[in-house]
Amino acid sequence: MPIIRIQTKIKANRKIVFDLSRSVDLHKISTQQTNEKAIAGVTSGLIGLNESVTFRAKHFGIYQNLTSKITHFKKPDCFIDEMEKGIFKRFKHEHHFEEIDGQTIMTDIFDYTSPFGIFGQIADSLFLEKYLTRFLEQRNLMIKEFAESDKWKKILD
Repeated sequence: MPIIRIQTKIKANRKIVFDLSRSVDLHKISTQQTNEKAIAGVTSGLIGLNESVTFRAKHFGIYQNLTSKITHFKKPDCFIDEMEKGIFKRFKHEHHFEEIDGQTIMTDIFDYTSPFGIFGQIADSLFLEKYLTRFLEQRNLMIKEFAESDKWKKILD
């Protein structure tokens, strides 16, 4: 059961960073490499407490659907999304936001269990944990890019 922790420093107001992090539209932009599309639930705009979204994406050459739901929401401090349906045995993704000296410290904690028992654990150690870490880092860089420029206005206005 790996836990991925990523901290990203962003020179922007945490309310903007918080909302960009829960934007379905920005998520689709940041995951173009996997051809992600929101196909059910909240399919555009900002997702909130007790709302869910189903994404369809291509990972490792296979199209997969994943549904996650916002199970905790405290604006602008944190929110948590948890998998309801998908390939993982389970996952919980915590998003924390702290503003210090005019910048936002965004912390992701991605706690998951791979499917397929021992084979999933082997996949974690060989490639899956690294793949997921890079996936989250790329997404965070997109949030940073939008938050630190005027691009955020295209998403949140």
